[in-house]
Amino acid sequence: MKTTDAVQAFVALGQESRLNVFRLIVQKGDVGLTPTQINELLGIPNATLSFHLKELLNADLISVERQSRNLIYRPNASTVDALMSFLMDNCCGGKSCMPITFMEKPR
Repeated sequence: MKTTDAVQAFVALGQESRLNVFRLIVQKGDVGLTPTQINELLGIPNATLSFHLKELLNADLISVERQSRNLIYRPNASTVDALMSFLMDNCCGGKSCMPITFMEKPR
């Protein structure tokens, strides 16, 4: 993933409502959600929701498919995977990463 693509994804996710929409869509996975379902679950007005969905689409974080009269939004797994890889690239100086729990102190 290019740095500019990662920045675009972070900008898209950098707004609370949009992040909530994205997380909800990710939770539903391949099943996806319609805008009506998203509105019912998050209470975001239609005009605002449309704007947020457009921003997530522009960042390629989600995809949309028309099924009859409905639009179904799903996570774009390849972009999400690429973003995660971008974040973890060169993690821990090439060593295996061991998560530190809140109770442990770094050595």
